[in-house]
Amino acid sequence: MNRNEQDFQAEKQLVREYFSQLIASPASELEHVQNRFIASDYLWRGFHPFHEIRCAHKVATQFWQPLKTSLSHLQRRMDVFMAGANTIEDQGGIWVVSMGHLMGLFDEPWLGIPPTGKIAMLPYCDFHRVENGKITETAVYFDIPHLMMQAGLHPFPPQTAAHLVQPGPMTHGGLMFDTQDPAEGRKTLAAIDHMVEDIKTWRGGVKEPLVDELRRSWNEDMIWWGPAGIGATYTIERYAKQHSSPFRAGMTNRTFNGHICRIAEGHFGGFFGWPNLTLTPSGGFMGMPATNTPGDMRVIDIYRRDGGKLSENWVFIDLLHFWNMQGIDILSRITGIAAGQETGAQGAVV
Repeated sequence: MNRNEQDFQAEKQLVREYFSQLIASPASELEHVQNRFIASDYLWRGFHPFHEIRCAHKVATQFWQPLKTSLSHLQRRMDVFMAGANTIEDQGGIWVVSMGHLMGLFDEPWLGIPPTGKIAMLPYCDFHRVENGKITETAVYFDIPHLMMQAGLHPFPPQTAAHLVQPGPMTHGGLMFDTQDPAEGRKTLAAIDHMVEDIKTWRGGVKEPLVDELRRSWNEDMIWWGPAGIGATYTIERYAKQHSSPFRAGMTNRTFNGHICRIAEGHFGGFFGWPNLTLTPSGGFMGMPATNTPGDMRVIDIYRRDGGKLSENWVFIDLLHFWNMQGIDILSRITGIAAGQETGAQGAVV
């Protein structure tokens, strides 16, 4: 059987057990969990301010222990779970993907963000490469500005789309713990590949109405679940107006750097890069000033296919890293505001 069409049940089970023990174990035992599941040559990629960590023990002490201390009674609430063979040939590997929210009681500060004592939900998506019964690579992307906004902070000027706790798939079919029909995964991958390739008409400067371009890849009732600072938007017309058009107008010198992993299973698929894009802010996007400085966007996209086109898209962008490359340290400024330092207009970083 072609490895692209196997069921990946062993890899899925390994990652599910890893998740279970991460949640169940106290902070003092997380390093033992890492020893059981993580390879010695581990590579972990996370959003700013974590970046790359090449040590399982440091991941436990620098990320998981502080997070579990801050978000007490932590739960992993998954909306999508899938696996597959990487279609990026020069990267390869079998990868397991999950997406949803890490939820807990926000009882202690995290990264300088003040606790609320209330439920907090940190949107996340992670990709895990599994080889010889161990996890060798992880990319875990998490929306820190979303957590800031739950704590009453305002890291960005008012966004163009809606800010909300994002739900899972409309079909509730994203948790693919069992074997899926390989033919459905191939259809999903084809839809994603078509969309990625078609965006090159924008990068190549071809002029046409944006909504016409989008309709080649998306169903009319598409939903784009964007990160905090940009927001969520619904239907092709509103997506074009509330995100895609401002994004294209506010970014120049766009370079596509490729993906590290791209997989699909059933009606779902996705990819991540490190970074996916390099762009130069020309002013206006997210209400931020022009910098004329190239910046990298690390992005995870997760998609749901309906028929031959895409219907839902969950997007994770390391906006803190991108704006930090522009000389705007949003994390430091906004946590300084929380600590009583001087604020900009309406408490937003300017």
